[in-house]
Amino acid sequence: MAKARYPRISSFKQAADFRTHLAHLGAEMPCDDQIETAPTSPLAQPAHSNGNRIGNRFAIQPMEGWDGTEDGQPSDLTRRRWQNFGRSGAKLIWGGEAFAVVPEGRANPNQLMACEENRAGMAELRDILLSAHSERFGTTDDLLLGLQLTHSGRFCRPYRKDQSEPAILYHHPILDRKFGLDMDYPLLTDAYIEELIDRYVVGAQIAHELGYHFVDIKHCHGYLGHEFLSAFTRPGPFGGSFANRTRFVRSIIEGIRNRAPGLGIGVRLSAFDFVPFRSDPNEDRGHGVPEPYQNCLPYEYGFGVDQDDPQQMDLGEAEQFIALLESLGVDLINLSCGSPYYNPHIQRPALFPPSDGYLPPEDPLCGVARQVAMVARLKELFPRSLFVGSGYSYLQEYLPHVGQALVRAGMVDFIGLGRMVLSYPDLPCDVLQTGQMQRRVICRTFSDCTTAPRNGMISGCFPLDSFYKEREEAQRLQALKKGAE
Repeated sequence: MAKARYPRISSFKQAADFRTHLAHLGAEMPCDDQIETAPTSPLAQPAHSNGNRIGNRFAIQPMEGWDGTEDGQPSDLTRRRWQNFGRSGAKLIWGGEAFAVVPEGRANPNQLMACEENRAGMAELRDILLSAHSERFGTTDDLLLGLQLTHSGRFCRPYRKDQSEPAILYHHPILDRKFGLDMDYPLLTDAYIEELIDRYVVGAQIAHELGYHFVDIKHCHGYLGHEFLSAFTRPGPFGGSFANRTRFVRSIIEGIRNRAPGLGIGVRLSAFDFVPFRSDPNEDRGHGVPEPYQNCLPYEYGFGVDQDDPQQMDLGEAEQFIALLESLGVDLINLSCGSPYYNPHIQRPALFPPSDGYLPPEDPLCGVARQVAMVARLKELFPRSLFVGSGYSYLQEYLPHVGQALVRAGMVDFIGLGRMVLSYPDLPCDVLQTGQMQRRVICRTFSDCTTAPRNGMISGCFPLDSFYKEREEAQRLQALKKGAE
């Protein structure tokens, strides 16, 4: 197997060494020398959304645990994760979990669902998280808790972990080939989309009645909401023009305003995309290279992509989309990019790929810096919106150093934690209270939390979380990885 050729973050002994390497890469990213603590740290400063006070600048990102019940209820593993989110010290919980709004829209058969039948489970998770936070920090008055609503679209596996059942809006010449879809594979009908809009609104209404502060209408990572934004070639009312491609989100927001007045609304957005990548066919599980795309130009199959060069971003429509959200009263925007299914190196930079991935085609710090620059540009253009940034886990020891510098400079409002919080849920609390990090539980982006579900197992941090390390899945995972090597 070809080996990664980039230095590990843990090899940099101090922030100055880290900055030197950034300069060598030409990757621009501010990084402080020391971690600051509350109350003076930029990460300890409050923010406000929809009349609610948010006590600090750490956010927990929504994830898929593959560990609910088959009818979409939480399991003990789900409850443990939400308890950890509550104890983390982060004051913005962006969903904590991706909740499907219909059974056929699940990314896996054990994904949680936001529906009337699961009202009790949705309430239980909220109560667990709030109780854990209150027990550790004394109050939840400055905690903002949301719930992410989703349909997995092209990446649905709703009934069997080993069987994909894509729900697509248009035919994508590269992704159709990549995932084995014929040109006669049916598209979602306009009538189905209209019914689906109502299911989002129902899910939001339940969340509002249960006391969640906001819902996220997911528009990222190649899932259905994101695919609407790139449906240039789809005919009818949900494709083609910008107005048509945003009809889905506008209709959902209108429905929520009518049936759940006062509920906050956020959108997690992949602000740019690249052409899909694959492992270099000239290497044994090689570095990532773009799928052949020269016959697909102009590239009308991505959002935030330069249609003449789909290896470059074009934020023009992302700016237009955020302006639309602002006009609709949406002030919470969580920015990401790309998709873990076809170009993960831009979406969640990592040194070690999952079992079905490719080795990074660039130093992963370049991917972090690309997202940092994107968020900073959009924040400058839309200073009234509150932006959560993503992709920081690869910073590892220097995540707080970079995060506090970004917030201080006004380049982002919240530092979003995803896979990092699986191995190290106490990170926000440790950073703000002690200014220290526990090196032994810092996520090293081994990608086991992705490899496991891609092979039908639950997701968790098997290398660093002793709870998961002792489970039988950990042995299966190690055997699988050794076999791949």
